[in-house]
Amino acid sequence: MVDGEADVLVCTTIIETGIDIANVNTLIIEDADKLGLAQLHQIRGRVGRSARRAYAYLTYRQGKALTEVAAKRLSAIREYAEFGSGFKIAMRDLEIRGAGNVLGPEQSGFLMSVGYDMYLKLLEEAVLEARGEPPKRSAECSADLNVTASIPEAYVPSPGQRMDLYRRIAHIRSREEADDMTDELIDRFGDPPSVVNNLIAVALLRADAAAEGIVEIAQKGSNLNLYPSTPAFERVSVLCAGDKWRGRLLFSAGERPYISLRLRKGEDALRQAEQLVKDYHGAGHAG
Repeated sequence: MVDGEADVLVCTTIIETGIDIANVNTLIIEDADKLGLAQLHQIRGRVGRSARRAYAYLTYRQGKALTEVAAKRLSAIREYAEFGSGFKIAMRDLEIRGAGNVLGPEQSGFLMSVGYDMYLKLLEEAVLEARGEPPKRSAECSADLNVTASIPEAYVPSPGQRMDLYRRIAHIRSREEADDMTDELIDRFGDPPSVVNNLIAVALLRADAAAEGIVEIAQKGSNLNLYPSTPAFERVSVLCAGDKWRGRLLFSAGERPYISLRLRKGEDALRQAEQLVKDYHGAGHAG
């Protein structure tokens, strides 16, 4: 095909790794709804590599009901078609998939392999090491809850500003810092939508939980699980004996101990997690 001996190339997604054939001007992607946004962007970049006008057709099975995430990916790849739109696509991908490690210390995908927030922490540690200063070590808590938490493009149009806000919200460690961030958002962009308030609330929840030695908060169906770094049996006893959580708390002392709260129908998992962490703190100071 490079030599012009063939007009059509049928292949897998392997071409996203950097095939550069300048005379190719038409691309057809089958089952595009199954591919990630960054993957679609890379594959689409295989055409239009010369002065010739190029076309990319992203197809999916007739009659197939797209998932919400798949529909958002296809809409984003159609919206950002101009040259140099990679950063905008990366920001949209962040919003579609969620805040990533803003909600926890892990992420998928070196900036992308460790996550944006973790990358900043590694960079900070490297700078401190170069100065001969000891790195700052802080406890981390991840939060995996069924809650929508993001900064919508309609609220903060600039991708750069959204990325900076994600970074700053991830570093919230106190109620005062959370209130200051909310006040700043109101001054700059107006009243924040609920998904932004959720993002701030989750960041504060992670900070409060980490201060109590909780390393993970995870919603598993109708159960809300707290995983302490070391079992605090006295705290658990105080929690279970109280009227508020009586009959709803279970403590599992297995290989990885955890406290499990059975959520009632319609209960807000985020608010319940906030209250449970608060009570867990109180149980540690009871008596």
